[in-house]
Amino acid sequence: MRGVAFIGGESPAPQMLREIAQGADVLVAVDSGLIACENAGLTPDWILGDMDSLDTLARLDKYPASAVLRFPPDKDFTDTELALNLLKQKGCDEIWLCGGGGGRMDHLLAIRAIFEREDPPDKWFPSAHEVRCLREGALLRADRVPDSVVSVFPLGAGPWKAESSGLKWPLDGLVWEPGSAYISNRALSGIIEVRALQGRFLVILPG
Repeated sequence: MRGVAFIGGESPAPQMLREIAQGADVLVAVDSGLIACENAGLTPDWILGDMDSLDTLARLDKYPASAVLRFPPDKDFTDTELALNLLKQKGCDEIWLCGGGGGRMDHLLAIRAIFEREDPPDKWFPSAHEVRCLREGALLRADRVPDSVVSVFPLGAGPWKAESSGLKWPLDGLVWEPGSAYISNRALSGIIEVRALQGRFLVILPG
């Protein structure tokens, strides 16, 4: 099952949100992520959060009370973490995040930190970019405009080993360490492939 969480912050355009949501089994709107969800013409199955960034609580009136999960502002988990937990509870084994671009730096870093955990989301769409979590043994194949920027970061504790094709600077044989950042690589023909031979990686692609 695939679940999509619409979180606060900058989001992709409504058309892209509709494409992302197509075929999803569960949609969760997180706080002000409800605005982006509704602007795209989508109806979430669940709405959760402390609602401190929602423009008006009147937006919640049209939804069943049982579908709205409100939490206090002072809590041990972020609204995004609560959404991930809910999607997992609902049986989703593939999770995508939409939103979270721009805004507060601490929120952005908190989302980035989620990908360091053992069971991170599979994809993240902050604004115009697409972020992929590439698990060990997995292959990412993407078609992008030639010369578009591709960046790769190691995740977790390592060790890490990767190989690639279609990139200007291949990943084969690179030595990865905690904190490594291989940014501003380039797609040659448009078709790129990245395989995680050991460890997990975060791959940032242009939208």
